Amino acid sequence: MMQRREFITILGGAAAWPLAARAQQPATPVIGFLRSTLSADSTRLVTAFRQGLKETGFVEGQNVTIEYRYADNQLDRLPALVADLIRRPVAVIVANTAAARAAKAAATTVPVVGATGSDPVRDGLVVSLNRPGANFTGVIFITSELGTKRLELLRQLAPKATTVAMLVGPSGMETEVERADVAKAAQALGLHLVVAEATSRPEIEAALTTFAQRPADAVLVGTGALTNSHHEAIVALAARHSIPAIYPLREYVSIGGLMSYGASITEAYWQIGIYTGRILKGERPADLPVMQSTKLELMLNLKTAKALGLDVPDKLLALADEVIE
Repeated sequence: MMQRREFITILGGAAAWPLAARAQQPATPVIGFLRSTLSADSTRLVTAFRQGLKETGFVEGQNVTIEYRYADNQLDRLPALVADLIRRPVAVIVANTAAARAAKAAATTVPVVGATGSDPVRDGLVVSLNRPGANFTGVIFITSELGTKRLELLRQLAPKATTVAMLVGPSGMETEVERADVAKAAQALGLHLVVAEATSRPEIEAALTTFAQRPADAVLVGTGALTNSHHEAIVALAARHSIPAIYPLREYVSIGGLMSYGASITEAYWQIGIYTGRILKGERPADLPVMQSTKLELMLNLKTAKALGLDVPDKLLALADEVIE
């Protein structure tokens, strides 16, 4: 039986910035909060970040300023947004995966605290997780590696399914890893897998419509900034087409999605707030180990299951960390 895992906080060693460098910082430090997604999709993450920041003694509008920048899912806008924050200037940049890569490409020496769903070592952002080196640290939540487990859970909830559709975002290393793992698992389970890649909301809508017409017996929604930023539309489309679906984050289930299994990104942004505060107080990102979010959550929405005519097995209910009645 799966045991609930808790988020691990690593309180790494610290070293102070040189006094001269500290003297160059403005009286009220400025944080650059940069994401590749839409601003409306980051509300809960901003709240969690502020909470973490407050725990280290920094409150927005009182003793720290936060400059928010969003690329609205247009990745080619990120380099200009990074340059804008550096000119501001900011003391720290908080970034999601794509934004962190853009900051790295800019070769900035500004500390970057990232929340990333990919491997920062493989991405070239850090030398190692324990000793990141240079100017990058943060929290990782590699949920793409959970694709196989999601397919198994979906099969438990929809045991009669023979064709499963998978919705994935733009092609990338994590997308390809997740896609390959799910394909292998589907073959082992004797399932026919149909995959659709989407790079925009219209393509997401077209994919769900195609899944319904094919028809697919169930849908597995892949991880990534694009699918996460359109989670409300995806849940609404799955409901409209009456397709059982499993999602990577709890946020999908809280608004009516059937089931989710994955890491807690909200918790990750809370921890990023703490790390950002520690850096503002003088610690170096090179000395702060990259943390891995190990809090994995299985969420079930019984109301949605009932609407879809699904009987939730007692075994699955026992595994769930939270059940929405």
